[in-house]
Amino acid sequence: MQDVPNRSFFDRPPTRSGALGVGEGPTGTGLSSSSAAQVADGSTPPVVFSKRARPQRHGGPISIGSLIFPRLDQINFTGPFEVFSRIPEAQVFVVAKTLEPIVDVKGLILTPTELIAQAPLFDVLHVAGGLGQQTIMDDPEIIGLIQRHAEAGKLIFSVCTGALLCGAAGILKGRLATTHWAAHNLVKFYGATPIYARVVVDGGYVSTAGVTAGLDGALLVASLLRGDSIAEEIQLDIEYAPVPLFHSGTPQEASQECITMFFRNYGDNKVARENEAHKFARRLGVTNVESH
Repeated sequence: MQDVPNRSFFDRPPTRSGALGVGEGPTGTGLSSSSAAQVADGSTPPVVFSKRARPQRHGGPISIGSLIFPRLDQINFTGPFEVFSRIPEAQVFVVAKTLEPIVDVKGLILTPTELIAQAPLFDVLHVAGGLGQQTIMDDPEIIGLIQRHAEAGKLIFSVCTGALLCGAAGILKGRLATTHWAAHNLVKFYGATPIYARVVVDGGYVSTAGVTAGLDGALLVASLLRGDSIAEEIQLDIEYAPVPLFHSGTPQEASQECITMFFRNYGDNKVARENEAHKFARRLGVTNVESH
């Protein structure tokens, strides 16, 4: 049985409901008043912005490349796809190393439409996560795709542990970032400052917490590129108005029994990701990070 790590994430107060907070609020943080209040009382905000300039509005056609790979968690891709496919004048390309069907971690079959080797630079590169991420951290074709988009100043949007792929590409250094709660402590090994938020915007890099947070992040990206009204219309179209029947969606809210069961199922992935993080810290020259 895996030990439950004793880290600060587990000590944070639970997230409470609130507005997405895309527009400028009275605090000047970019949060709405209700979201700013959440920050003030210590709970996790829905979105945090760094001091870097935000992506500019995009008036013309938008190309979005969604990177998929074997054993990704499909909702890291399909959740944002629901949003991106509804942005006016946007086209989504499903990008992979080959055009062979991709099987997600639970067996869902996805079909790529674009080869990485032939992919152009997209206006937005969407990097999904999932357990399969662990096996492609040194894949030069995938890492190169992320690096090319970063070097060209394109918007990069990571969901869940897609942030670790971005870290392997070297683009997290000096940035704020979030990821799935079970890997949240690892982003610092890639040079990032871990932020406890559903979505984090640091200039042209947008990261989200785990799995379903990709929906929130995609709506935020839609707002950044097309404005709040477009994001709100898409939200209504997909009837995204979560009212959870259970309240164990974060480690702060979940019971100890639930957390223990999670880590039992997580298995060796915890140690493998920690070892990988240490390797990349050495490779990237990241120092002054904790050993665990």
